[in-house]
Amino acid sequence: MQRTLAMAATMLACGAAGAALQEFGIEGMGVVSTPHSEVRASVSPDGQRIVWGSTDRPGGAGGWDLWQATLRDGRWQDPMPLPVNSAGNDFDPAFSADGKWLYFFSNRDGGFGGDDLYRAPVLADGDFGEAENLGPGVNGKGDEWAPTLNLDGTRLLFASNSFGGAGRHDLFVARWNGETFVEPQPVPGINTAADEFDAAWLGNGRALVFARSDDVENAPIRLWLAQCDGAAYADPQPLVLSFNTGDGATLGPMSDLSKPTELLVSGAAKAPKAGKMDIYRMRAPTVTGQAGCVP
Repeated sequence: MQRTLAMAATMLACGAAGAALQEFGIEGMGVVSTPHSEVRASVSPDGQRIVWGSTDRPGGAGGWDLWQATLRDGRWQDPMPLPVNSAGNDFDPAFSADGKWLYFFSNRDGGFGGDDLYRAPVLADGDFGEAENLGPGVNGKGDEWAPTLNLDGTRLLFASNSFGGAGRHDLFVARWNGETFVEPQPVPGINTAADEFDAAWLGNGRALVFARSDDVENAPIRLWLAQCDGAAYADPQPLVLSFNTGDGATLGPMSDLSKPTELLVSGAAKAPKAGKMDIYRMRAPTVTGQAGCVP
């Protein structure tokens, strides 16, 4: 599986220290965003660390790897690959809202299909424990991507092509039964014959930002925003962002758990620009939807 953002008045050097954020700013120039491809970043609830995926940054354990930087003197510093990386692909990180878990996907040996969903405990010293597969309740014979939890950790939002649906990859929500995530249900109002993936809840589910592509392997990728009408996400519109166009690749939206009014996305702006795919920060769009779209 291969997956491939006007200038801000002041570029952001890190997720926690940026001031005067206008349309968007680049995240961690030279540390997080580099000449390589960086996709889908997640900031810990305390704002002290950021984790992201890279498809080609040297120094990791495998093909696609997870990287982390920590906040020091108001800037992201000390980037390093995570110990949970395997010889395979490890990607799409997401902290839980309580900061106790890091979720991601991997195609390491021992899974149920292609890319499976995993999580690793965040230890008291800031390190990570051993990664565990989330099991057959959410992992099938195909690919599962982009795990994201709601605020209380009882619902898991992810993309999959293993559980039927409307087309290629679709968005699903599974519930926590006290032991594991089970019974994935299609996200109402979103899935089509295209690929829908890389989704983030806003307002704890009253709105949704997600990626859509006619063919994630070969076609452009664009981010969309949909508000909940009380039963389904209705009338998706392109996310208002100057480089979120119909001919590029903009994906990987993630709410900053330490700054819920800000959104991290991945793409390629003309400037500021560090490499092939960079991490950018923007104001989160206004939530006008209702509750009722999270099964």
